[in-house]
Amino acid sequence: MSSDNPDIYPSQEYALIGKLRTNIESVIRSNNHSITWLLTAFFAGGHVLLEDVPGTGKTTLAKALAGSVHADFTRIQFTPDLLPSDILGVSIFDQQTQEFRFRQGPIFTQILLADEINRASPRTQSALLEAMAEQQVSIEGERHAMDSIFFVIATQNPVEFHGTYPLPEAQMDRFAMRFQLGYVSREDEVMIMDSQRYSHPLEKLTACIEPDDIRLIRQAAANIRISDELKRYIVDIVVATREYPGISMGASPRAGITLMKCAQAMALINGQEFVTPDHIQELAVPVIAHRLVLDAGTQYSGSQASQVVLEIVQDLPVPA
Repeated sequence: MSSDNPDIYPSQEYALIGKLRTNIESVIRSNNHSITWLLTAFFAGGHVLLEDVPGTGKTTLAKALAGSVHADFTRIQFTPDLLPSDILGVSIFDQQTQEFRFRQGPIFTQILLADEINRASPRTQSALLEAMAEQQVSIEGERHAMDSIFFVIATQNPVEFHGTYPLPEAQMDRFAMRFQLGYVSREDEVMIMDSQRYSHPLEKLTACIEPDDIRLIRQAAANIRISDELKRYIVDIVVATREYPGISMGASPRAGITLMKCAQAMALINGQEFVTPDHIQELAVPVIAHRLVLDAGTQYSGSQASQVVLEIVQDLPVPA
């Protein structure tokens, strides 16, 4: 199959996606769209912020994805005393050569788990910003490129605020999607207990696809057809957030581009040849809501950004 031809259905890539999904589901169970959404952001070339209470499987989901891809994986536990150099790396003087030698930090990987990212200081959080936005980092005046499949999965606890630093708007805008995993059903919770009675399923997990497969899938996702009408529909949703009463900062053009790419990736995951309004409507909240800033009055009234996005999607006419 030629990945440059958008008219040929990418059956090879669809098979690879199925293999990857099955591998992840052997480790973690989910009642909602969390696995699909994680893969959607991954194949769209974005990054993900998982926000949920402790113990719901955020770290396990990230490790399951990393363990399913034969790629470099690094986990960074964010703490208040973590420094930018702890993430980016540092130059060390080599006495043999009498020169400084740069030692790469854990950010130089392919899949990065930033655990409890809101526990680090804003200065340390910003160390990730350039890497997430531009696929590179600047250290001591030199630019270092990231791997082409560089993917950040960040986690944060939304209910515990003591000793945390909220992510700034610029950092939030770099995440393609933010969503919660939620609790599993009673039956699934019993099965989870059984599966971890003697060992964790992660210990038996083996990689099933290669980094080149991910690059192939991303190219196929970019080739999924999306009509001009649906592109305008995406723009209408994004523009509506800027005009909606109670929102002090609406979504940027980057949000529209991300929504388009994620919709293409989801269509590929679902085995469809083109984007439909359903893909856009499903992804609107996880892609856009975290980018909005509500004014004080709206926040005090109890409204949430996700509710605002849902109302916008419900009010706008759907392209025929």
